[in-house]
Amino acid sequence: MTATEPSANSRARAAVAALFLTNGALFANMAPRLPELKRELGLDTASYGLLVTAWPVGAILAGLAAGALVRRFGSAQVAVFGTMATGAALLAAGSAPGVLWVVLAFAVGGAMDSITDVGQNAHGLVVQRRYGRSILNSFHALWSVGAVLGGLMAAGAIRLNLALPVHLGISMALFAVVALIALKFCLPRSAEQAAIEPVEPPAAEAIRTARPAGSRGRLLLMMSALVLISVAGVMVEDAGNSWSTLYLGELGAPAALAASGFIALVGAQFVGRILGDGMVNRFGQRSMAQLGGALIALGMGLALLFPSVPGTLLGFAAAGFGSATLVPAVMDQADKLPGLSPGTGLSIVSWLMRLGFLLSPPLVGFLAGNVGLRLALLVFPIAGLVVLICSPVLRGKKSPEDGDVQ
Repeated sequence: MTATEPSANSRARAAVAALFLTNGALFANMAPRLPELKRELGLDTASYGLLVTAWPVGAILAGLAAGALVRRFGSAQVAVFGTMATGAALLAAGSAPGVLWVVLAFAVGGAMDSITDVGQNAHGLVVQRRYGRSILNSFHALWSVGAVLGGLMAAGAIRLNLALPVHLGISMALFAVVALIALKFCLPRSAEQAAIEPVEPPAAEAIRTARPAGSRGRLLLMMSALVLISVAGVMVEDAGNSWSTLYLGELGAPAALAASGFIALVGAQFVGRILGDGMVNRFGQRSMAQLGGALIALGMGLALLFPSVPGTLLGFAAAGFGSATLVPAVMDQADKLPGLSPGTGLSIVSWLMRLGFLLSPPLVGFLAGNVGLRLALLVFPIAGLVVLICSPVLRGKKSPEDGDVQ
């Protein structure tokens, strides 16, 4: 390692952190103003639901192209382009003259957001490899900070009575500048290519790929387990986001307290991601996923078995903390799957994970309509059990001889 590498790594880490923060902030600038957009377009509830679905649909349609774009242009370049295009799509949605144009802009925004997601995670993983220890969870924590920042910007714009196009134009310009500055400090393509070379010696790699366990069937099994862990993680997050307030209301919590379920989940998840890198470095991804799965299953399982407002708040907090490191761990492992080109495993898992975001609300809604919301929220402990079953696919604790590159 040359003397300049630590400073280059630090600058690249700060740059990736800025990209994650920017990605979290962009849509969060729009989210609090969606009711305003609904009123301006004269949409009923069903039509509004279809409109906001355009975002994940666009993400799913474009998600699989992200890996090829990363290989062709570089992960940092893809992340920055996607950031700027996402901001432009949101501005187009806020300025559109009719609902069809808004749907189209949302679909494009979702597509660009999914490409950004793969690009920034891919570059974050490259930086992580150069550090030789887990740092990816801290990037995801900064995404949460960005979401809070975007929400505060939207609240300020509403208070100042800024027109939606003006507000989103400011957001687009601000975060485009941040992304372009970050690009200057990202790793060059040459460093990116060097970082994705196999870390095992050629002989060990040949032995590993020659074993029957390294067959296509094993690869498919590993991919399936990673997808199940990621979908379980996002279902926990989405179910808490979408249903926690309603469920606490059913338990008799006043409106202000009922909103605390969401805060408990995302707050604990943020804390888990801040602490996550240190815990992963010490205990390994597999142990952390097993702890997370147990927290999700036991915390929400007990909260649903013995329903009360305090117990449910603790259950949501346990689920948030338990899910904190799951998606970063899956992305790290997916990008290292043997036999796949760089970015391919990450793109596939990210794409399928977004299906979880798309399918989770109607699944819980269908179950709630037929068996009640309390039983429908059994998706929480079931998700925890899925994580426990699939956790062996994740890497264990590093041995001392693996070293630690600062």
